[in-house]
Amino acid sequence: MLIFFAGTAFGQARLRKVEISKDILVQLPKDFAPLPDDGIARKYPAPVKPLAVYSSPDGQIDFSVTQKPSQFRAQDLSMLREFYKANLLERFSKVDFIRQDITQVKGKDFIVFEFVSTLADERKTSNLAPVHKYSIIEYTIQGDQLLIFTLHLPVNMKNEWQATARQIMASVKLE
Repeated sequence: MLIFFAGTAFGQARLRKVEISKDILVQLPKDFAPLPDDGIARKYPAPVKPLAVYSSPDGQIDFSVTQKPSQFRAQDLSMLREFYKANLLERFSKVDFIRQDITQVKGKDFIVFEFVSTLADERKTSNLAPVHKYSIIEYTIQGDQLLIFTLHLPVNMKNEWQATARQIMASVKLE
């Protein structure tokens, strides 16, 4: 019983307001810290560097925000949902969706995908174990910018962190 309560208390982290930019606020666990630029470059090698990445002390849980130019408008979210869903299905070996909808967060429409993914190394010479993650990804359009909010953690932490993960993602506020 004590182990249950300890796990529950750990998963229900206390949140604090974090200003990602002058227009983006989110509530994150108090012990999450921003990754420095070199840490972001190592963990997220991509043409578009995330605006910010915050990680848990053990580095297993990441929250990131990416911003990139978009020719689409907020009214296009329904069409974009299908595009981004196809992208997720292509990126991972297996995706089990928990939620895939358009919902309002603090009065703004977001595409929301909540899922468990499996990424297997499918090379015949490989014997690496598949990677299983629990993720929530939110997309929205603000002006001419696409904003992508992601939260990833190992699937074995899903049960203790799912409520907190949803709380974090529901706290995103755009000004």
